[in-house]
Amino acid sequence: MTEQEAHLRYSTWWEAYFAVVAVAVAGAVLIADDHPLWRRLVAAGAIAAMGLVHAAIGRRLARRGTDELPVLLAQLALFAVAVVATPFTTWFLFVVIPLIFQMTSMRRAIILVILVNLVPPAADIVNEPSMIPIDLVIGVISGATGIWLGFWIIRVIEQSVERGQLIAELEASRAEVSRLSHTAGVAEERARLAGEIHDTLAQGFTSIITLLQAADPALRDERLALAVRTARENLAEARALVAALSPAALTAGSLPDSVRRQAARFSEETGTPASVRVTGDERALPTKAEVVLLRTAQEALTNVRRHAGAHEAAILLAYADDSVRLVVRDDGCGFDPAAADGFGLTGMRARAGQVDGTLTVHSGPDTGTTIELEVPA
Repeated sequence: MTEQEAHLRYSTWWEAYFAVVAVAVAGAVLIADDHPLWRRLVAAGAIAAMGLVHAAIGRRLARRGTDELPVLLAQLALFAVAVVATPFTTWFLFVVIPLIFQMTSMRRAIILVILVNLVPPAADIVNEPSMIPIDLVIGVISGATGIWLGFWIIRVIEQSVERGQLIAELEASRAEVSRLSHTAGVAEERARLAGEIHDTLAQGFTSIITLLQAADPALRDERLALAVRTARENLAEARALVAALSPAALTAGSLPDSVRRQAARFSEETGTPASVRVTGDERALPTKAEVVLLRTAQEALTNVRRHAGAHEAAILLAYADDSVRLVVRDDGCGFDPAAADGFGLTGMRARAGQVDGTLTVHSGPDTGTTIELEVPA
C-alpha cells in the first residue's frame, strides 16, 4: 500500500469528521454566541468557505498526499477571519490541525500548528485583551497535543504503507518461490527417474547381455542371439532416457549389507571375485548419504564389469568420526579419468555433490582403477 492509498483509505472518515465539526461549530456560533449578528455571520461564512475550499480543491489534494501550501494558507487565513470575528470558532482547531498535517510536510506542519495556535491570543488583542494569558496556555497545550497527534497519525500511515509494501513483497516472493519450486520439482523428478533407469534397467540389461554371451559366446543359438539383440536395443533405449541424478533410497538392510549384496551379485555374474571390508564403528547414516554411497559402489562395479577386464575387485567402507569413505579398487586395464565423460562418472560426481561429498578417481594401465568417495556424516 502506498502513502496515497493510505490517505484514500481513511479519507471518507476524515471528510465526515470535517463536515460534522464544521456544521457543529458554525451552528453553535449562529445560535448560541452572544456577539453581534454580523460577526457571527462572518465567522459562520468563513467556516463555510473553508468547507467549500476543502470540498472543491483540498479534498482531492489531501488524497494525493502532496504538499499543497498555497491552498492550506488560504484555509488558515479563513480560520483566522473566523476567530477574529467570533473567538468561539477556536474550537475549529480540531479540524484545522489534522488538515495541516495532511496538506504539507512535517517540518512545515509543526511551524504552522504553532502559528495557528497563536491566532486566538492574537485575536484577543482586538476582542478581549484579558483573555490573552488563558488563550496562550490553551494554545501551548493545543499546539503540543496537535504536534504529538500529527506525529502519531503520520507514523500510523507510514507503518500502514510499510506493511502494505512488505505484504506485496512477500506475496511476490511466495509466487516466485512457488514457481521455482515447481520448476525444480519437475527437474528433480526427471533426474530421479533418469538415475533409476540407469541404476536398474540399464544395468539389468547389461547383466542379461553378459550372462547370455557367457553361455554362448558365438551366439550360435538364434534364440540367444535374438535375446541379446533385444537386450541391447532396450539398453540403448534406456541409456537414451538417462539424464542425471540420484536413485531411490535404500529399502532394506544396512549399508554394509547392501554393499556386500552388490559385490556378491557382481562376482556371481562375472566370475570375478570382489571382497568387501568394513572398518570403524558402523552406524546409521542419513538416507541420502547411504543412497549415494551404495549407488557409487554399484556404478563402480558396473564399470569394472564393462570396461576394466579385471581379475579381482575390492571394496572398502571406512567409518570415521565425521565422515564415511568408500573405496572401490580393481586391477584392470585402467583409463584416462580426464577423458572419460560417460554417464557413470558424471552421475557419481553429481551424487557426491548432493551430499557435499568428494569423489576422487585414480586410474592407469599399471595400477588399475581406484574410485574413492568421502561424504560427511
